[in-house]
Amino acid sequence: MLKKNITNILLIISLTILLFGSGYKLGQFRTTRLILGSSGAQTSPKSSDNSRIKNLDFDLFWDTWNKIEDKYVDKKKINTKKMFYGAIKGMVASVEDQYTFFLTPEENKQSKDDLGGKFEGIGAQLGLKDNRIIIIAPLKNSPAINAGIRSGDYINKVDGQSTKGWSTAQAVSKIRGEKGTQVKLTVEREGKESEISIIRDVIRVASVELSYEKDIDCQIDCPKVAYLRLNQFGDKTNQEWDNATLEIEQKWKDNEIKGMVLDVRDNPGGYLDSAVYLASEFLPQGKLVVKQESTTEKNKDYYTVYNGRLQTIPLVILINQGSASASEILSGALRDYKRAVLIGEKSFGKGSVQEALDLKDGAGLHVTVAKWILPKGDWINAKGIEPGIKIENKIENGNTISRQTDVQLEKAVDEILKK
Repeated sequence: MLKKNITNILLIISLTILLFGSGYKLGQFRTTRLILGSSGAQTSPKSSDNSRIKNLDFDLFWDTWNKIEDKYVDKKKINTKKMFYGAIKGMVASVEDQYTFFLTPEENKQSKDDLGGKFEGIGAQLGLKDNRIIIIAPLKNSPAINAGIRSGDYINKVDGQSTKGWSTAQAVSKIRGEKGTQVKLTVEREGKESEISIIRDVIRVASVELSYEKDIDCQIDCPKVAYLRLNQFGDKTNQEWDNATLEIEQKWKDNEIKGMVLDVRDNPGGYLDSAVYLASEFLPQGKLVVKQESTTEKNKDYYTVYNGRLQTIPLVILINQGSASASEILSGALRDYKRAVLIGEKSFGKGSVQEALDLKDGAGLHVTVAKWILPKGDWINAKGIEPGIKIENKIENGNTISRQTDVQLEKAVDEILKK
């Protein structure tokens, strides 16, 4: 049995959506991969639970199944595997818990690919400007940039279909696709249209993006702040984090930066172990990061796993309503220890714990089994975390946030610079 801990990644869409992944993420707090036997024999309920089903007549299920097959007018729409998976989905959904759900093999694979930072598409960030779909940035070495796509290009058509009135999510759904397939974009640049054909490929996305910011009004000899954006807590996050924080540590020692802004806005979560690992960077070893409380298994406490290298650097964390689960664990723990100032908007509020099991044929099942508690005893489920400094990004309709309009980031930079 292979075990791995991860936090639930909620279905959150960010203002800037990646073409290689629709901006929606899926995951869980804790993974237990159980490889079941290959036998196709029918499995009966546990003997101790027979009393729960002894009064059920399963002939009703098969009667319904048979009548659909016999009587439905469009036989081409009858897909027995979809019916089978649909029945299981309905059974799981009957517990009425949005975090307990069944995944088909395709959905389960996508969930794992998301956490691995791997997607298939053209590799560019989309946004809206004046209610038009625009390229915010093509990714380095991506099919988009290799085909000549540039930042600021408007996408007027996708495969001949007008994008007028589309949301970013609609554009993403049309442009992303399987490796090796082609998409034709009608691109407008400086008032002129051209058609660009792009072959989709596998895109690998960094969990961690490091840059350096200054006050936007400063022109000469501007002090800088390390700005680290954390997109998710995935398979490669810890390694990427180490590379970035080693650079930040050196610049901090050399007095090249005044502090650090950690941005977890619209970060829907990922691996719990990664959240604990990242929190360790700013705290002494052995500090409690999160508690897990369960009625079905032993409670467990998670502590910082090493002595942090950035324990003294001034730190601001940016959060918003899209910051969930692992993001809330990291932000909440550092808030509880008064190690960071939180700026932005109230977080999502995801405090339950799931087990994710790999089932037969690659299917998956996520089941709520526990809840997690912050170091000072706060259960933020459905409540979220309130930032110490509340500030909302207000952008005009039809536009996507930019550095010039990101007042939350500017406030975070100013907060560091005044220390």
